[in-house]
Amino acid sequence: MVRRTRRQVLSGSAALAFAAGLGFPTLARAARLGTKTQPFSRQWLVDLAAAAAKKPFDATAPKLPGFIEKLDYDAYRDVRFRANQALWREQNLPFTTQFFHLGSVYKRPVHIYEVADGVAREVLYETSLFDYGKNRFDEPVPETLGFAGFRLHHPLNRPDYHDELVAFLGASYFRSLGRGQIYGLSARGLAIDTGLPTGEEFPFFRDFFIERPRPGATQILVHALLDSRSITGAYSLAITPGKSTMMDVTTTLFPRRKVERLGLAPLTSMFLHGNTTQPRTEDFRPSVHDSDGLSVWGSSGEWLWRPLANPKRLRLSVFAEPNVRGFGLLQRSRDFRDYQDLEAHYERRPSLWVEPVQGFGGGAVWLMEIPTESEINDNIVAFFMPAKPPEPGQRVDLSYRLHWGEPPHRPAHAAVAATRLGRGGFAGRPADGLHKFVIDFRGGALDKIAEAKQIEPVITVSEGKTANISVMRLPGPGGWRLYFDFRPEGLRPQELRAFLKHGAEALTEIWSFQWSG
Repeated sequence: MVRRTRRQVLSGSAALAFAAGLGFPTLARAARLGTKTQPFSRQWLVDLAAAAAKKPFDATAPKLPGFIEKLDYDAYRDVRFRANQALWREQNLPFTTQFFHLGSVYKRPVHIYEVADGVAREVLYETSLFDYGKNRFDEPVPETLGFAGFRLHHPLNRPDYHDELVAFLGASYFRSLGRGQIYGLSARGLAIDTGLPTGEEFPFFRDFFIERPRPGATQILVHALLDSRSITGAYSLAITPGKSTMMDVTTTLFPRRKVERLGLAPLTSMFLHGNTTQPRTEDFRPSVHDSDGLSVWGSSGEWLWRPLANPKRLRLSVFAEPNVRGFGLLQRSRDFRDYQDLEAHYERRPSLWVEPVQGFGGGAVWLMEIPTESEINDNIVAFFMPAKPPEPGQRVDLSYRLHWGEPPHRPAHAAVAATRLGRGGFAGRPADGLHKFVIDFRGGALDKIAEAKQIEPVITVSEGKTANISVMRLPGPGGWRLYFDFRPEGLRPQELRAFLKHGAEALTEIWSFQWSG
């Protein structure tokens, strides 16, 4: 069951191919693959993106038939690709490809090409590839309609079944998972002007080039041409399935104009409620979220944990870094009891870690938390913003690795296991204006500490005051709990940070929180 998300609602700008006129075939009904060929290489794709950046942006798209465009959520979900028509199924290769139909919020077709032996041929849309379920149309579906996107399948969890591994659908969004997990958060090719009053720009992948895997291959290569009013780009993704599925992303960008807020390696997730936010309507589930925190590994070796929240108003946090080692939106809570949802199984949603390799330099990790009333809306955005945005005409080369599943690196110190908020003061004697923070730390040398007097809490606030600070041992397999009350001052957002230490030695990662009332 696929949950509708903010990603899907905003993805109507998914890809219109401009390959016609550049030597690519037009759509035909004769075969699965077109007969015309195009020599393909990474350099050819980079040159294509560079040439496109010198031309005016073309946002036009062919108009869909009304009965396709107006498909609602349930009607669109009833249009299914026929699995026995998957690309490479007959060759018994380790990866197969299925395709998404246009309709509903997916209004721009993409062109998809198979690349074999350095030659690209277009995958041709045919209505016979799809089962339209209960949908009944008064006129035929045009055979020239095109695809909305695609998904790759691979024996991820068992050798005799091809599980869905990764899906590219809508704008520049894509999502993947590791072994034993189900879809949750998404990644994007690029984020432009996210959160600005002028409105966000959504780049989209116009064309995809999927390299046919060889027999026994453990990796598959996907290339894409990105376009937008501001930037074009050539993307290559080397996808390696596993317990944590890895994607090595190489991209070359060509700005058409200067971008005020450029988000590299953007991540998009959902946080409705949990320990930091009470449900706004009645909900039997203790927590509802795809991710519960942002983790940042700084150049100094410092680890920072920012628990997510569903704020009352849009909240922006910026974590400056001269050379960030990694960041990600994580789902640390892995116990079914924390969610109690037998359908969504949020405890099985993947974390997503970004490991910069080349071209990031100085800048900051940005976190945006958007108010939402429903879990169908993705309301969490994280990305890296370079300190100096590229100039128009400047070539930008980047590479990074995405880890879908569990992050490859963990803090050597104790990690934040949970954050809870409540009314300040003491039991039976609550205090107006005081807000209680309760932070659990587990792991590392902290678990070997015998007495509370050996632990020193370090708490800093940008404004306001703290009181009633204490540390107590947690029951069970180690860990300690930090309590403190906070009284905010003024109307501005206030930053809080806390960690535990023993003498001069830090015992925990740094807990960080923004109070905005």
